[in-house]
Amino acid sequence: MKKFGLLMAGGIAALILIGNIGPMLALAISITILYFVYKQFIKANSNWEKAGWGIIGLAALLASASNIPAIIGIAAAYVLYLVYKNWNKTKQSFPKENHNDPFANFEKQWAEINKK
Repeated sequence: MKKFGLLMAGGIAALILIGNIGPMLALAISITILYFVYKQFIKANSNWEKAGWGIIGLAALLASASNIPAIIGIAAAYVLYLVYKNWNKTKQSFPKENHNDPFANFEKQWAEINKK
C-alpha cells in the first residue's frame, strides 16, 4: 500500500514537473541574466552606465517575478526526489526482548563476559 501511495505521489509530481519545465528554464535564464547585470552594475563607473544596467536589471527582475510557477515545479522535483529516496526503504521493526527466554539476551551477555 505504501508503494502505491509513493507511485501516485511520484506520478502527480512528474506531471507537474513536466508542465512547469518552461517556466523553470525561463526562471533560470532570467536569474542568470540578473546575476551578470548585477556584476556589471557593480563594475560601472559613471552614473549613466549604472542607470542603464539598473534598467536592464529591473527588466530581468520582472522577468524572474513573472516565472513564479517555476517554484511549483521545483517543489514537484523535490517530491520526486523524496519518492525516489523512500522507494526501497524498508520499515525496521525491532523484536521485543523477552526477559524469560534465556537465549534472547545471549549476545548481550556474551559481550558482557568478553569485556571482563
